[in-house]
Amino acid sequence: MDIILASKSPFRAMLLKNAGVAFTTQSAGIDERAVEAPLYNSGATPEDVALVLAEAKALDVSERNPSALVIGSDQTLSLGDEVLHKAGDMEAARRQLLKLSGEIHHLNSAVVLAKGGETIWRHVSVARMTLRDLDPGFIGRYLSRVGDIALQSVGAYQFEGEGVQLFEKVDGDYFTIVGLPLLPLLAELRREGAIDG
Repeated sequence: MDIILASKSPFRAMLLKNAGVAFTTQSAGIDERAVEAPLYNSGATPEDVALVLAEAKALDVSERNPSALVIGSDQTLSLGDEVLHKAGDMEAARRQLLKLSGEIHHLNSAVVLAKGGETIWRHVSVARMTLRDLDPGFIGRYLSRVGDIALQSVGAYQFEGEGVQLFEKVDGDYFTIVGLPLLPLLAELRREGAIDG
């Protein structure tokens, strides 16, 4: 069975590749902000938003590849009731890290499997992330060192890289933090007969 990852994230692709899963990638053609906009007035939780986005990606690619098993995944960052998005520039990244400094936020990572244009499985994992109190000067130096990679994730950090230095405490697994709940996904791929198990 062909497996397609409906994502352009190099981090998600790396997790699947390292796990020994044979797959191809194909980007979904959806407007994420347009998909999530109506959710915020409907009482949807940040976990719901991540799930809807992951499902939209999976279904978009599945409709173009009906015989393949398609993995859609998305992640939201919630600080209280507020959902934060990727920073558009380095100044926005600096402001976002100042906002998260000394606070607890949640990374809500959703994964969906679709086949034949239909959703066959959904899952959300949540990681509770505590940033240490960050000195504004340190934030500037950190962003200068990591560069534009800070703009590739919702928190302006890559936990799998130098971003780990920003944290005081983490409750949750590494895969959820990186953006793909891998263990539940692998279990479902085995149940589907898509990987050996």
